[in-house]
Amino acid sequence: MPKSISEYKGVEKASILLIALGPEKSSQIFKHLKDEEIEQLTLEIANTRSVSPEIKDEVLDEFYDICLAQQYISEGGINYAKDLLEKALGPERAQGVIGKLTASLQVRPFEFVRKTDAGQLLNFIQDEHPQTIALILSYLPPAQSAAVISSLPPDKQSDVAKRIAQMDRTSPDVIKEVENVLEKKLNSLVNQDYTIVGGVDAIVEILNTVDRGTEKHIMENLEIEEPELADEIRRKMFVFEDILSLDDKSIQRVLREVDNNDLAVALKSANEDVQTAIFNNLSKRLATMIREDMEFMGPVRLKDVEEAQQKIVNIIRKLEDSAEIIISRGGGDEIVV
Repeated sequence: MPKSISEYKGVEKASILLIALGPEKSSQIFKHLKDEEIEQLTLEIANTRSVSPEIKDEVLDEFYDICLAQQYISEGGINYAKDLLEKALGPERAQGVIGKLTASLQVRPFEFVRKTDAGQLLNFIQDEHPQTIALILSYLPPAQSAAVISSLPPDKQSDVAKRIAQMDRTSPDVIKEVENVLEKKLNSLVNQDYTIVGGVDAIVEILNTVDRGTEKHIMENLEIEEPELADEIRRKMFVFEDILSLDDKSIQRVLREVDNNDLAVALKSANEDVQTAIFNNLSKRLATMIREDMEFMGPVRLKDVEEAQQKIVNIIRKLEDSAEIIISRGGGDEIVV
């Protein structure tokens, strides 16, 4: 007696789908799979002798339903997807699709918040504990988090920033609890493994996006409360290669403050684009001299290169603080030099 669709394993249905799609489309799908997945599917396809038209159609229908659900989730979250699927497929079929996604998809925590306007979100969370705000902002896009943190009361900004930077791993139970407080109707699909969230890189992304005034206020407070953390954040906020984000006039202003020996050492491991940007803003005579220094100094320790680059980064930050140059930011200042 032929098997029903419910008796087929996932890999079997995947192989039937690839057979139905044909070699050209299947080869495009293989480009996005891991080697072990390709091997497993290839073996399954090779062992598939015959498939009834009914099973093939059911597999294609199921694949379409899941694609539809994924599209709805990306547009508006899990609840939005469920509502639309129920209208499109009926309650029973929609529940089946959502059930499959629960087992196979990781829906990012606070997905429903990602579609919320930053102003509305601020009203939603501004009275929450700073740790709760930090957890939520850690999961959101940097631009959205930047808009929220910029609008928080000044005394809360640095507290939230510190908590994001110091956050490491968060229990799924805690995430679920916070989600339930914010959205009781949300069906949490949090993976049961501990989730890495926040950290210094997360707050650096946010601070690189906020306006300069907010960033300066947060950093000044962190320098008082957590000087080592503030130093680590500052080192990551503008790296040597970011000099490419400055216009020629700004680069020339920076180079006037840089020791020639430090510049030669800093450029030893710099990529071609950075070297070109700097040499284009030096006089021909000085550019030739720096090139000669780089050629004749021989091998240089990576530590010495990094120190020289950091000296130049510090000069850039100092000039920005004095408003002599302005660093372009993703969501705040325009480039005005």
